[in-house]
Amino acid sequence: MSILIKGGTVVGPTGASPADVLIDGETIVALFAPGQAPEGPEVIDATGKYVIPGAIDAHTHMQMPFGGTQASDTFDTGTKAAAIGGTTTIIDFAIQKYGEVVQDGLAAWHGKTADQCHIDYGFHMILGGVDDDSLKAMDQLVATEGITSFKLFMAYPGVFYSDDGQILRAMQKARDNGAMIMMHAENGPAIDVLVKQALERGETDPKFHGLTRPQELEAEATSRAIWLASVAADCPLYIVHLSASKALEQVRNARDLGRNVFAETCPQYLYLTLEDQLGAPGFEGAKWVCSTPLRSGEESHRADLWQGLRTNDLSVVSTDHCPFCMKDQKEMGIGDFSKIPNGIGSVEHRVDLLYQGVVDGKLSLARWVETIATTPARMFGMYPKKGIIAPGSDADIVLYDPNGRTRISVETHHMNMDYSAWEGWEIDGKVDTVLSRGEVISRNGEYTGRPGRGKYVPRGLSDYLL
Repeated sequence: MSILIKGGTVVGPTGASPADVLIDGETIVALFAPGQAPEGPEVIDATGKYVIPGAIDAHTHMQMPFGGTQASDTFDTGTKAAAIGGTTTIIDFAIQKYGEVVQDGLAAWHGKTADQCHIDYGFHMILGGVDDDSLKAMDQLVATEGITSFKLFMAYPGVFYSDDGQILRAMQKARDNGAMIMMHAENGPAIDVLVKQALERGETDPKFHGLTRPQELEAEATSRAIWLASVAADCPLYIVHLSASKALEQVRNARDLGRNVFAETCPQYLYLTLEDQLGAPGFEGAKWVCSTPLRSGEESHRADLWQGLRTNDLSVVSTDHCPFCMKDQKEMGIGDFSKIPNGIGSVEHRVDLLYQGVVDGKLSLARWVETIATTPARMFGMYPKKGIIAPGSDADIVLYDPNGRTRISVETHHMNMDYSAWEGWEIDGKVDTVLSRGEVISRNGEYTGRPGRGKYVPRGLSDYLL
């Protein structure tokens, strides 16, 4: 079936221009100047709208076990919500638990996604234990499974934590096979000391989650990861969910030296604060407990992160989507903030929230598309199949209405959560129509897709490596 998206403004990493987009089956076959496209295909009228590549959320956690519970979105509910919000591909994290065979962990995640995903998906691999067997598994996953990025943790001792020696060994392996090391960069042992001391003082409210994870411990871990990557012959390093000015400074300094160092941030760090959200009265702040934590609005973190996006010191905006309900999940931490499951749900809202940055003059249209679609595709080996509107690319396309308006609420969102971290927010723009591989799966908020239509995407190596 052929479709012509007609009358819109195509936006890509190089800018915006009027063009009509011809789709045949699952693939984009041509772009035409206005009025030059052939007659015959079914027409989707994009007059007055931006035509952008389907967004890629490179950091999600559907059905992730954490703290005695699991993320409330399944691959069914989470990918449906993502689709309605303009995201047509996610990269989730398969998990090797400590003592488990890496391939068994991957198989478990393939089992979770089977016949469930509404959109295309890939996997990163979390290494819960770095040893000879897991290092061999890294080679196998890169060579045969299309998994080319591996996540390690400097936080959560006793759960996912890797020491410096383990990190170095994994980085050396990644340098050999071309993979990317993704790093949760916080000094976990030091944080555990601060958490214990706070609880002993009777400081149990959610805001102490942020106060016991100061930005210095994110910056220190970020710097340490960068130096370890240097020792590993400049292993490619990607810092996840960077939230603070001092950590960004470490990344910027490394990039100024031409290093293979990259970083993402998330919408919560661009807009929300420790005082206004995490410090809300009573237990309300639990809604915004995530790690890394929200930072103080009295400091320059948010402005610095927006600047980092403009200068490309921050390459990507992902969500770290890891939702939990308040009832029976976040409430596990009443009286002890350290027991609150860590995570915020935003997979449905990232495209809109970043577009608000365009409206506010903080990002250009082209940079908006880069951070939500093109750069994630290039960073994680999916380009040009994904992330751009060009002949030969998958017909993952979003029509975005700059004259629309989006109000975010638990009453209208599609994520499996009993609250919204963005309750009452209004965005000057709206996702209008979403196509995934040439199929219209959402139009004006009405969903027409189905679980199981999403395909696993084996990934190549990053386009950005030196």
